[in-house]
Amino acid sequence: MFPEGLAMAMTPDFLREMRPGEEPQVDALLRAAFGGAEEADLVHLLRRSREMAGEMVMAAGDQVVAYSGLSRMVGPKGWLCLAPVAVAPDWQGRRVGKRMIGLIAEWARISGTTVVVLGHAGFYGKAGFSAARAARLTSPYPVDHTLLAGPGADAPAAALVYPKAFG
Repeated sequence: MFPEGLAMAMTPDFLREMRPGEEPQVDALLRAAFGGAEEADLVHLLRRSREMAGEMVMAAGDQVVAYSGLSRMVGPKGWLCLAPVAVAPDWQGRRVGKRMIGLIAEWARISGTTVVVLGHAGFYGKAGFSAARAARLTSPYPVDHTLLAGPGADAPAAALVYPKAFG
């Protein structure tokens, strides 16, 4: 029990699968975090096309405060793409995103699943993704912003083919 007047600081729960019915909260979170509908629209397209492999959230109480989606890459087969990743504006700067990305990177290593992400190398690199491992990839997006997580320490030479929803 906390002394009178001392409130427990609210922290997000563990990373977990998104539950049915949380889609509206995730949609609102994506719109708030990115300042528009583009990422929310991407998630809707990935769901409709059945290219979404998994959606994870972190919640504080009954409020979703962070989201990450994993979709199936067209190539290489068996690889996943981490996108989008979002943290509610009020929760940014509290290490919620780093914790979430770190858990995904560790899951990728343990499960033997290669996960590719396009983003800020400094942020994703500190959370367990490797820019060096992505150096030999070819991609329709900038390779210097592409990182890998998963088993091994190699730098595979492969062509990235994203789901059609990425356009």
